[in-house]
Formats: sequence, structure tokens, C-alpha cells
Amino acid sequence: MAVVALTLVGTSPLASQAPVTHRLTPERFYNTFSFAHPPALKIRPGDRVVTKTIDASGTDWNGKSVAQGPNPQTGPFYVEGAEPGDAIVVTIERLETNRTTGFSSSLLAPYVVDPGSIANRADRDPQRANWVIDKSKGTTRLDMPAVSPPIELPLRPMLGCMGTAPARKEAVATSTPGPFGGNMDYAGLNAGVKVTLPVYEPGALLFLGDGHARQGEGEIVGTGVETSMDVEFTVDLIKKKTIGWPRIENDIYVMVLGSERPLLQAFQHATTEMLRLLVTDYKYSERGASLLMGQAIEYEIANVVDPHFTVVAKIRKSLLPR
Repeated sequence: MAVVALTLVGTSPLASQAPVTHRLTPERFYNTFSFAHPPALKIRPGDRVVTKTIDASGTDWNGKSVAQGPNPQTGPFYVEGAEPGDAIVVTIERLETNRTTGFSSSLLAPYVVDPGSIANRADRDPQRANWVIDKSKGTTRLDMPAVSPPIELPLRPMLGCMGTAPARKEAVATSTPGPFGGNMDYAGLNAGVKVTLPVYEPGALLFLGDGHARQGEGEIVGTGVETSMDVEFTVDLIKKKTIGWPRIENDIYVMVLGSERPLLQAFQHATTEMLRLLVTDYKYSERGASLLMGQAIEYEIANVVDPHFTVVAKIRKSLLPR
């Protein structure tokens, strides 16, 4: 059983309704996003959760193998009051690496290069690359002496996976993204962002995992710098808020993430959901939203290595009405 410590916030007679901080050290992890997994914890809107995730191969913060890959998930978290047709908003309050090692793949994925270039590769051995994480310096350094010049990069912790239980009682592998979120592998899923996810099952059943010390856009070697994480998040609930695809907000942008294969279809999902967001949340007409998007929208490729690819459509908040 997981260890849970609860701390009530506030001392008023209404303290039982005040936000609560939950501390969960997980001991069980899942390789599917599914309604069938029992909740690790029940939380109320406004509550805060302090927890941990293990890496994509199943190694924890102590360097111990505790689960099988790919992407074993912490959770699910049952959000009281969440019903199908609602949305939850997850704010990542803190996200930090919690060990000194990470790993990655070392060759560009076949999908991301010209097919002819694969036959001409000088390096064909799919070696695992080890990385040293130095939080005091705020960097991660490649520990592969054969590679020159040396590679040392700033830390930019992110979560590759965040999702709710999918619709229609589906169980979706944790390698895969979809309308419910999942393995989106977006490098912008960092501390400080708000992630809005659809609710398909009572309680929403929120999963998270697949921490990366950093990752380039597109995840073009098939991984980030995979490692375990300390995670702190809060959850809010929006009743009767139907969304088609995950939405993210940071200080600069509002964003939507569409996932599918081929890449064009992921692009279409993201573009369609951005139009919907502008109409429903910012009160543009369809023509007005189209005109704004035509001159202001920006795109990122989040991943081109998962079973479904992910595209991010985004607009600067400074260009939107208050």
C-alpha cells in the first residue's frame, strides 16, 4: 500500500472543506491509462499533492528497479466531484529531478530523417547514453567518453505523460497520447504550467509520469533524458466544460495539443481545438478566430516517435482580449 500523509490547511470551523496537502510516496505503477486501476488517492478540487514519479524504464529515485516500462505511471488520482463532461485543471507547482543519473537513446529515430540516410549511417549500434544530473549547477552532462566534443546542457525538467482515464472504457498504453492527454512528450510541460484535461470517467483518474531532465522538441531520438522526479501539483475542477484535446497555459501562451498519426492529422486536431478554444473561451466568432489564427498562430512539434505524433498550436496571450 502507498504511504499517505494528510495535512489540513486552516483552523477555522470550515477546515474540513479547506484545501488539503497530500503526500504520496507511490509503490504501485501502471502501464496503461485506464478506468480499471484503483485510485491511489482521492483528492478534492483545490487540494495539493506532493508525490514522485519513476523513470520510463521503471527505475525509482533510489536507482532501484520497481516497475516495468514503458512509462510506468504514478496514480491514478481520483478528483471528487469530477464527472464525464467536466474538465480538470492541473497546475504543476514544482517539478525537480531527484537523483543524479538519467539515460537516453543515442540515434535519431527512423521517422525523423530521410529514409536513404538510414542506410548510410556510420553509427548503427543503438547504445544507451548515460547522463549525469547536477542540480547545483543546473545542468545535465553526457557521460559517454567516445562522444566529442563534450555535451552539457541546462536542466529543464518536464513530464512526458499526464492524462486522465480515456473514454469508452479504453485502456491505452502509456507509450501513447490521445484526447485524454497521455504520452504527449511536450518539452513545455514544465513547472508553472496549467494543463486542462477532459473527464471521461467519474473522478477523472489522473495519471502522471515519464519525467525528463530535459528534452529537445520532437523527442527525435525517442527519449528525453529519462529520470525520476519530485512532483507537486494542484487540481481544480471546471463543471460542464467539454474540451476535445488537452490545453496548456503558461505565462506567455495558450496552447492545445493534438495527437494522431500521420503528423498532418495531429496538426489538424490542434488547429481545430484552437479554433474551438478561441470561440468558447474568448468569444470570437468563427471568422474572427480564423482571422486571428491566420496571422498569429504558432506551432511546435512535440513528438514524432510515439504511436501517435503530437503537435502544439499556440497563441500569445498578449494578443488575446483580457
